[in-house]
Amino acid sequence: MGLFERAPQLDALAQAITRGTAPEGASGSVVAISGDAGAGKTSVIAVALAAVPAGVRVLRVACDPLSTPRPLGPVRDVQAALGDPIGADTLLGAEARFAADVSDAPTVLVIDDAQWIDGASVEVLRFLARRIEALPVVLVLAHRDVPLGHALLGLLGDIARMESSRRVVLPPLSVDAVRELLGGRTADAEHVWGLTGGNPFFVAEIARSPGDELPPTVRDAVIASTAGLTGAELEALQLIATAPDAFDDRLLPLAGPHDGGIDVPTLRRLEATGLLVRTPHGIGFRHELARLAVVASAEPGVEALLHRRVLDAWERVGGADDAVLTHHAAAAGDRERTRRYAIRAAEDATRTGSHTEAVAYLALALDGMDGDTAERAGLLELLSTEQYMVSRLPASLSSIEAALRIRERLGDHDGISAAHDRRAVVEYYSARRREAERQADAAVQAGGGAAVRASAQATRAYLAYRRHDLVTARRIVRAERDTSSTDAAALRLSITEAAASLVDGDTTARARLRQHASQALERSFDEIGTTAYSNLSAIDIEHRRLADAEAVLAEAIPLTIDRDIPVCRQWQTGMRSRLHLMRGRWAASAEDAQSVLDGSGAPLAAVWPHLVSALLQLRRGEPQDADAHVDATAELAAELDEALVTLAVLSVRAEREWLTGVPDPRLAEAGAALTAATALPGTQWAVGDLAVWLARRGHPDDPAVDPTALPEPHRLELAGRHDEASHAWRDLGAPFDAAMAAVHSTDAATAAAGLSSLDALDVAASAARARRMLTERGIRSLPARPRTVTLANPSGLTNRQLDVARLVARGLTNAELAQQLYISPKTADHHVSAVLSKLGLASRRDIVRAAASLGLD
Repeated sequence: MGLFERAPQLDALAQAITRGTAPEGASGSVVAISGDAGAGKTSVIAVALAAVPAGVRVLRVACDPLSTPRPLGPVRDVQAALGDPIGADTLLGAEARFAADVSDAPTVLVIDDAQWIDGASVEVLRFLARRIEALPVVLVLAHRDVPLGHALLGLLGDIARMESSRRVVLPPLSVDAVRELLGGRTADAEHVWGLTGGNPFFVAEIARSPGDELPPTVRDAVIASTAGLTGAELEALQLIATAPDAFDDRLLPLAGPHDGGIDVPTLRRLEATGLLVRTPHGIGFRHELARLAVVASAEPGVEALLHRRVLDAWERVGGADDAVLTHHAAAAGDRERTRRYAIRAAEDATRTGSHTEAVAYLALALDGMDGDTAERAGLLELLSTEQYMVSRLPASLSSIEAALRIRERLGDHDGISAAHDRRAVVEYYSARRREAERQADAAVQAGGGAAVRASAQATRAYLAYRRHDLVTARRIVRAERDTSSTDAAALRLSITEAAASLVDGDTTARARLRQHASQALERSFDEIGTTAYSNLSAIDIEHRRLADAEAVLAEAIPLTIDRDIPVCRQWQTGMRSRLHLMRGRWAASAEDAQSVLDGSGAPLAAVWPHLVSALLQLRRGEPQDADAHVDATAELAAELDEALVTLAVLSVRAEREWLTGVPDPRLAEAGAALTAATALPGTQWAVGDLAVWLARRGHPDDPAVDPTALPEPHRLELAGRHDEASHAWRDLGAPFDAAMAAVHSTDAATAAAGLSSLDALDVAASAARARRMLTERGIRSLPARPRTVTLANPSGLTNRQLDVARLVARGLTNAELAQQLYISPKTADHHVSAVLSKLGLASRRDIVRAAASLGLD
């Protein structure tokens, strides 16, 4: 049957293929084709591929509808088709290799059934998509609608932002199309349209049903195709239907009806039904709905027996993926083999950086396991770790608590210590410091061996360092460093020691932290390595080494994505939102903060995004939820009991008081907070921020604060040297702080210049408050309220536009910029134009000249 009402979608796909595979000047793209099951995605793609010119390579793979996706399933299949199979030991960092292999010739790459894709494959395809405009590749994704939180949504979001790519939707057929498809049949077209919802596959099945009577259900239409099959032939069809992707040819002699094979005459009879097709992997169903209908036709209890027969055949043949074996074992109700294969599949998922899939496999392995066994406790501990990695902290706590109860009943002191230690880490990321410290102490006191004790002590040292109790942190490190019997614990202790030194002002410790992070990642200690990067970036931001922090995060965040570690990605993205805020990049800051708060992740990661959101709303005159964000952070600060967070909350309250003129009684806590913080190393910037904001509100100087011990910008402002303070902030790349220091100057010209900077930064509420303040002081020569931003500032730039602006500042041409970002020169030109418009600049040279002040150097 031909295509009905699909001409626009087919044209869009054909044009993309033509552009992306042209002999010269190819401009690759992504085409996402979405529609319900049976909407015709496969047919549209097949027609388009039939017209692909000679010399263009076509690669077509499908994602498997397994209960848990096969890690890097479609990526592995593509690499195998290219003759470059990827082994488990080479999966991490496979993105560049995959993109290079796919693009070494003009290629149309089709990923069918992407609604079943795994998270690791999504990240590989995102890597390719971000570079595809410069490659002779057209990536075609066929998928059904996916729910919120699905891994595919990140890739679809990228496509939506790419000018060269597009999404194509296949709507239901109209009544007229249904009528035409039915041809001369007597079935009523409107009735069929209502029954099928205009789904082309369902309509086609009804059209090809024998007889004139309309089947009452679509399922009946599919099953009607099997009329005339013998019992053995129907059983063979049901056996083939157990394979979500395709029934491997190697199984045909082993898994047929009555323990015999599926012979050629049987296959011919089954082919005559029109339900089956030949695929690169064996025999598959023409459509997933047909397969499901055949599966549903099996008598009660038969489906499990069929899966058991297929599983037995796979074990005799060998070579099946553990994910496939797990699927059949679970469907067969075979708990022993489900546990065995799910554990192996989970290990593979962890090695590939597919922690989300590892969680699913471990949960499946544990399903039905009872009793206080060491094996069950071990699986629960592994599950807790993987749940923590993907930021499912309540579930992680439940798993480790269950493991702890088993270890206690078994009297396993090593296991008890390890469980308390794991719980301590999860409790801390849940922003419950006191409980985290209690669990870490319990881990040490459990009386386990040297290895578990070293890990528990490393956790205690880290918690002490995070509280700026560097004396305790260093004492633990010194005591444990020489006795640590594991590489992991030794690395954790070394990272804490280097981080403590950096907090204390030893900038040479930056190199040591980077080295330790690299060592951890090289040994596949992903959590340890990414945590080292997290702390390095946080310290750099706190100490206002903004360019250094930016470089660290540019390296670290992609690692957390590649290795599927949302718990660290959320933390680092939250820190980047704070960095952007300090740089005056409001759009990028809000983008990062909102992405963390929308993610329902670790409470610890939400601290700075909440404060960033509050400050953005207050400064820009959009205070709708500012108080809620401040209150949320205050609750987290009370649980964390860390000076930096406590002081930051008070600084926001003081800034709010400055903006509104409404006294905040909670600032009465500021004196005690300052007194406590000044006794701690590494808190000078946070102390200075609060001291300056209190001074701007006219609060008396706190005797606990020694101005000479504060960083230069704070020290200068508190000494009344506002112009110098403003210059110091500008040198650090913090334009808002520079403007605020200037507007509080007693010199009218300096104050007016600061007001102009606030106007340019697009912080309406802060500028309005400063203008009122200066007017009340009798300063008349104030700049007029601007109608548009006339001075260069990065406030409206998104993260992507910031990348473009940095490259322009380095002097790259559009062609060079396109090559660096893997986009087309035309798209690069669009980005540059948008950057110039948002910065209020006329030319690329202006960006180069303003690079330092914009924080682009």
